[in-house]
Amino acid sequence: MQRILQPGEIEALDHTSFPRILLPQVSSLFAERAARLRQLANGNPIADYLLFVAQIMDAQHKAAATIEISVPDAELMARAQEHSMPLLPAVDTIDPAWQAVLDNMLDTLQGSEGLPAPLQPLLKELRALAPETRADIAKKLLQKEVAARHVGMAPFIMAALQVTFAKRSASLRARDVPYTDPASICPICASEPVASIIRIGGKVAGHRYAHCGTCACEWHMVRIKCTHCESTKGIHYQGLEGAGEEVLAETCDECGSYRKIVNQEKNPMVEPLADDLASLMLDLLMSETQFQRASANPLLFVAVAEEQSGETGNELVDPAA
Repeated sequence: MQRILQPGEIEALDHTSFPRILLPQVSSLFAERAARLRQLANGNPIADYLLFVAQIMDAQHKAAATIEISVPDAELMARAQEHSMPLLPAVDTIDPAWQAVLDNMLDTLQGSEGLPAPLQPLLKELRALAPETRADIAKKLLQKEVAARHVGMAPFIMAALQVTFAKRSASLRARDVPYTDPASICPICASEPVASIIRIGGKVAGHRYAHCGTCACEWHMVRIKCTHCESTKGIHYQGLEGAGEEVLAETCDECGSYRKIVNQEKNPMVEPLADDLASLMLDLLMSETQFQRASANPLLFVAVAEEQSGETGNELVDPAA
């Protein structure tokens, strides 16, 4: 009697296969991001903001070691597998533990080596918010609704959510993660990728993965394919003149969007979220083209470096030209 193999079983039989899913290593994720941001801050027009976010990431790293996340419901995961749906959509499955993460982060950021004094009143205001108010802001952030009065608080709240969702993703097994349709959203939390990355080392070498800005899951997407509409037509790459090919804007003629792609083959130290955040100059120049950014960086809610948007001295170049 013959049995039809499922996709995961087929991969298990193929010893030349590569991982479809890369789950986050939370013990090092936030520390590595912070270190990368500090490296990228040197000479960067938005250095102050990068160093500010690096301190938030330090607090994320510390908080991640203090919390336990509830085990996902087996029936819920089985239903997602059956219907090719994201496993645990972020908006609908926020673990209440994120509020304790936020308080832990605020303890760190309000400490003697925390954020500068001018930011301390904002942290006190955030700590004083009622849990239900915090929860409402968190849900709206995940739905991309940022009220002007909450813009200053948004990076801290989103950072706490990132810790919680990354911890939950890390508790899964790769085989638990379904094949989803569309493949342009995170198969775990249904968020959009912040960027994609070409990996090096072992079986992942040379393969491109979309990187979730919320839970840090990575899922394989073939190269030269739009991570927004999945088209393989009219894909081009733009970068800053003289900046190399570590970070490029991958543009799509079909949907008119772009999303950055970072390349470990060009620099092993690149990190999707950090390098995306630090390459704001590329976004400013892309804003002068017909392409629209497909999704925002989850830790950038304020327009920064506006004074650099005029005379930049930089031009977009096609590295393939």
